[in-house]
Amino acid sequence: MSLDKGTKEEITKKFQLHEKDTGSADVQIAILTERIVELTDHLKVAPKDHNSRLALLKLVGQRRKLLDYLNSTDTKRYQSLITRLKLRK
Repeated sequence: MSLDKGTKEEITKKFQLHEKDTGSADVQIAILTERIVELTDHLKVAPKDHNSRLALLKLVGQRRKLLDYLNSTDTKRYQSLITRLKLRK
C-alpha cells in the first residue's frame, strides 16, 4: 500500500523547501497525507481489512506528531501547509 516512486517525487517537488529537500516536515506530511487518502479509499472497498485499518491509524498518528512539531516550530508554515493539503484545524 505504499506510493510509487513517481508519485513520491511529484509530491516532494511540490512541497520541498529548497532544491535538495526530501525530508522536511512539509514533505513528510504531504507524503503521509497521500498514503492516508489511498488507505482510506481501500478501506471503503474492503472494510474488514483490519491490518490496513491499524496501518491507517499509525499513519494518522505520525502525521499528527509531525503537524504538532511544525506548529510549535514554525506556525506560519504550519498554517500554509494545512491550507495547501486541505486538512482540518
